[in-house]
Amino acid sequence: MSSTGETIATATVSRLTISRIETIPVRVPLGRVYRGSHYQMTHRSTIVTRVHTEEGIVGEAYAGDEDAGLFEIDEIIHREIAPQLIGEDGMATERCWQRARPTTFNILRDRRLGLVACACVDTAIWDAVGKALGQPLWRLWGGFRNTLPMISIGGYYDSPISVAEQVAELRERGLAGMKFKVGGLDPASDAKRFKEARAAAGPDFILAADANQGWAPEDAIAFARLVEGDDLHWFEEPCQWHNDRRAMRDVRMKAGVRVCAGQSEFSAGGCRDLMAEGAIDVCNFDASWSGGPTEWRRVAGMALSYDVQMGHHEEPQVSTHLLASIPHGLYAECFDPHRDPIWWNMIANRPPLVDGTITLPHTPGLGWELDLDYVERYRVVAPA
Repeated sequence: MSSTGETIATATVSRLTISRIETIPVRVPLGRVYRGSHYQMTHRSTIVTRVHTEEGIVGEAYAGDEDAGLFEIDEIIHREIAPQLIGEDGMATERCWQRARPTTFNILRDRRLGLVACACVDTAIWDAVGKALGQPLWRLWGGFRNTLPMISIGGYYDSPISVAEQVAELRERGLAGMKFKVGGLDPASDAKRFKEARAAAGPDFILAADANQGWAPEDAIAFARLVEGDDLHWFEEPCQWHNDRRAMRDVRMKAGVRVCAGQSEFSAGGCRDLMAEGAIDVCNFDASWSGGPTEWRRVAGMALSYDVQMGHHEEPQVSTHLLASIPHGLYAECFDPHRDPIWWNMIANRPPLVDGTITLPHTPGLGWELDLDYVERYRVVAPA
């Protein structure tokens, strides 16, 4: 990322000596409460992370949407990760990732906090590497393409507008489809809502369903059968967490529906087990939630050998590069501007969507320029 809009030199640098790590916690209030099957959101939060190097290149990224643990993640970056990385060569991405990894080992702390902290730094380091080599990350990571269809997460309960109006809004914004929230009602009621979305969207609009681990297997199967004529593109996290791998396998086999999961996994190993047990067709492992692009790319390599396609749970600022870089990447996900004001407002050079597709820049690294006024407006400081 480049928050200043300066032209980045294309001359390559052979070493990136990490000199310091800078962070800016950002917290943006949402206009209303957004409710899924068993959760609700009132704010969108992230941490802008800058990895400074002695060579003058600064890697910049933002990662994660953890609200309750925002300041704890920030503290982990400075107290635990930074001391391990100062003086290290950022070009050695695997070594840097490995040195940060122990921050996830504390069994008495929510492991997700350490994983997001690692992701913040790992993503910023990769941005610096791209800048040093004069290459955009979508190309550096594989370069399969630089365009990608983008869908929006939507269909939240208690929306002030109808399902049809939600679909129309997304179409007007140029999105290719919608991942629709289910799992908070009985299968018949949510099937009725999904059918309303399909009727409003027409046949050329991608519609997936996301239960956020909301149902028992028999209810998930019932929903899938009720909408089997409505072109359900995938069924995400259909089953409750306690036995989800086998439950999702059963939903997949009995209902004949494509199943997507992976965002709730902490590691590449967890995603491997989903694939090995035949539980998923699509893996939406989240680089920002689970350790960074370095770990995500390991999952993508395994997925190719299992004939599993890759998605990514939200976070389009990094997911677009990751998914575009590989042959089995599907769709980038975003929210509408009210649910994720950060993506829609903080990136000053966000490319427009054309026919449901985003085209990634050729600028080195992630290629994003941050709106510094927006960053400062929503910058937050930990309470004393």
